[in-house]
Amino acid sequence: MNADHIEYFRSVLNEELDQLLTKAELTIAMLTKPHENEVDLIDKASSQANQAFNLRIRDRESILINKIKESLVKIDNNEFGICEACGEDISWGRLMARPMATKCIKCKENEEKEEFRKGH
Repeated sequence: MNADHIEYFRSVLNEELDQLLTKAELTIAMLTKPHENEVDLIDKASSQANQAFNLRIRDRESILINKIKESLVKIDNNEFGICEACGEDISWGRLMARPMATKCIKCKENEEKEEFRKGH
């Protein structure tokens, strides 16, 4: 992978990270905002359910934020795009679809097959 490719992925990852962090900040602002208008119990219950749903989404996004940060560290350490399992290059197509991928498609498929076997 050449320097232009690396910078492309750095840009994509930073952009996605910025978007996720902005969403997290908006959720925090929403949760800390007083809800004086919710006198009706149904409105209050609906608002609380919505908040719980948003928190679950942000929790999943926090995992993604960590993966993006790890990918950016790999870029800085010249380890980006290398499979953690076999040491081979991760394909361009896989990185385009999921820039924070840590395994090549073959190793990821093998991992998922193993997880499926253990789960059944």
